[in-house]
Amino acid sequence: MGSLEAERTTVGWAARDPSGILSPYTFNLRNTGPDDVYIKVHYCGVCHSDLHQIKNDLGMSNYPMVPGHEVVGEVLEVGSDVTRFKVGEIVGAGLLVGCCKSCQACQSDIEQYCSKKIWSYNDVYIDGKPTQGGFAETMVVEQKFVVKIPEGLEPDQVAPLLCAGVTVYSPLAHFGLKNSGLRGGILGLGGVGHMGVKIAKAFGHHVTVISSSDKKKKEALEHLEADEYLVSSDATSMQGAADSLDYIIDTVPVGHPLEPYLSLLKIDGKLILMGVINTPLQFVSPMVMLGRKSITGSFVGSIKETEEMLEFWKEKGLSSMIEVVNIDYINNAFERLEKNDVRYRFVVDVKGSEFDH
Repeated sequence: MGSLEAERTTVGWAARDPSGILSPYTFNLRNTGPDDVYIKVHYCGVCHSDLHQIKNDLGMSNYPMVPGHEVVGEVLEVGSDVTRFKVGEIVGAGLLVGCCKSCQACQSDIEQYCSKKIWSYNDVYIDGKPTQGGFAETMVVEQKFVVKIPEGLEPDQVAPLLCAGVTVYSPLAHFGLKNSGLRGGILGLGGVGHMGVKIAKAFGHHVTVISSSDKKKKEALEHLEADEYLVSSDATSMQGAADSLDYIIDTVPVGHPLEPYLSLLKIDGKLILMGVINTPLQFVSPMVMLGRKSITGSFVGSIKETEEMLEFWKEKGLSSMIEVVNIDYINNAFERLEKNDVRYRFVVDVKGSEFDH
């Protein structure tokens, strides 16, 4: 299991530069400390933010970088102080692997808002070494950032929940939008958007999918069982839907005008931003003032919310729409993700992939 003298190594697929092309990469993992869980990765979801990171879209990327932050795997070893997990259990790990544990956010169990949080990859761990993500055979994660996967959930199905799923669940829970009978809008039908439809429907909401064209209409209404479909460029339909929604979950990860969507909200309606966008967004103030509307944002979810959401997912018998691929397809997957050509989340079958040593 790796001795103190020699750090254990693992193999992942890493980007070496902003081209974002991934290839096999061997790197060191720390030994299992008292608070750590050593995980054999089975599946890892592919998120749009992975694409931003490998291509240095946000100007903060460090290479070599092993992406992947929707990890489901099996516990191989636990540290001496680990009480929540046992060897052989199936567990999950998400976007964070560290936080300060003493600020207001950490004390309030919303560690994702800690200003000293440590990302699962493209960051530096407390030991000064770079963090690497889930497109790798194994990982070592502090127990605080590991989640229990309820029995009966398929591991490949769970992977996208650890980012996309909880990203939608968290604001609905926090802003008091869990009551049935609410009218919600999901803007953009990608990985997060499809989770938004499923979770909002499971809460008993009337769900309108808002998209720039009608090419996903059949998908939204028939497969995801949304109630309505609105094409944002159709001025008549948009006008007809004015003042009708309690909230909109805006998942679009590129710059776009906010005003058309603000007009769809009722009084006190909320536009909740989820897409990572590195250009300023614009709106005129009366659009917000004249309906006491809010533009707000939300960032993934806490470990507590993740476990709550997984239980909810199981209780409601929900399933993710995924396309499972092997690691050697990952560059094609990123290419297709950039073109929005996936229904609706790629999941890498890490366990079933050949990693070139």
